Amino acid sequence: MSGLKPSLKIYDSHTHLNDDVFYSDVPAYLARARHFGVVEMNMIGSNELLNQRAIELAHRYQGMHAVIGWHPEDIARFDAAAEKTLLNQLEDPFVVGIGEIGLDYFNDEHSPHDDQKRIFERQLAIAKDMHLPVSIHCRDALADTYQILKSAHVDEFGGVMHSFNGDVEWMKRFLDLGMEISYSGVVTFNSAKDVQEAMLKTPLEHLLVETDAPYLTPVPYRGQQNEPGFTRFTVEKIAELREQSSVEVALATFDNASRLFLNH
Repeated sequence: MSGLKPSLKIYDSHTHLNDDVFYSDVPAYLARARHFGVVEMNMIGSNELLNQRAIELAHRYQGMHAVIGWHPEDIARFDAAAEKTLLNQLEDPFVVGIGEIGLDYFNDEHSPHDDQKRIFERQLAIAKDMHLPVSIHCRDALADTYQILKSAHVDEFGGVMHSFNGDVEWMKRFLDLGMEISYSGVVTFNSAKDVQEAMLKTPLEHLLVETDAPYLTPVPYRGQQNEPGFTRFTVEKIAELREQSSVEVALATFDNASRLFLNH
């Protein structure tokens, strides 16, 4: 892990050091991230516990920011009490967005689609009221996600399609709503041609990068557990595919994430 060139400043816009696999050893992963040039990162919540952990990490470590909300896989526990807790948590000054929220029609055994839509719409309404950007989870639900975001007038408060996995036409439709587009390690996979093509067509001023660690590990570490530092390899692959310098891509994605979450 030595001899990395050039020196980069990277913002991992979506990661999970609040997850059990990282939570007992955060300083080590943070040090590794710094080694790779990852100096800012969003801790993403998905339920009451992980939301609280995200806030705690943001308070404890420089360069960490909390984005909290209820993931579609966790909505069975989202009741009036959970919403009240979320509203209280959102008042914390270290919270910079609401997420990850959205729709997941792949893992939907315990999350009926109508319930997912209702809770997604409710959290978007909260985001609009509080003028906080949103981080959107979308799996096998592009059409419904698009329609709900459009109806919510997401352009009024902003957001990002986290780990975007659609094609060029869907990318353009979400851009037209006022969304930013974030790419994870999937964009480094040779098999992910649609995602790579969408990334190439995404204007640099609307492009973010992320790990979604511990998931979606980029090449050359694919098959191992992901971590925030590996955002470096996603930046470098994007730069290679776009025929731009990694410094240029890192700077642009850093500025884009900062504008959305820190200077909103």
